[in-house]
Amino acid sequence: MALTAAQLTDVRRFMGYPLVGTTMAITNDQDVVYGHFGMVVMSLQQRLTSLSASEEAVLINTYLTNLNALESAIPAVSDNLDTAQAAVWTHNPREQADREKLLDSWRRRLCGFIGFAPGPALGPGGISVGRA
Repeated sequence: MALTAAQLTDVRRFMGYPLVGTTMAITNDQDVVYGHFGMVVMSLQQRLTSLSASEEAVLINTYLTNLNALESAIPAVSDNLDTAQAAVWTHNPREQADREKLLDSWRRRLCGFIGFAPGPALGPGGISVGRA
């Protein structure tokens, strides 16, 4: 069993890597993302297309399933934007930020499972301090 093209796209997207479109073919030997595994340098494509059956099952069933559910829940926050309080229920004003933080946490876990650093759209995490 191999990951579908849509699953490969989702993995790259959730890891924070940009689209490549049709500008270049992504192959095991030509990619825009590479990782180091000891003395071995491997493309993300090669990593994702050489998973064992059990690794692929974890990737699909644990990570992609949960990440898709978490991502889909964020737009649903807009359903409650017009409610500040109803009976004893009070809207969590940080709901969207909390959901985004949870999604990004799972995205980082995915990166750790695959063994690649988070992409530029996900960033290194934590707080960056700069000096002007």
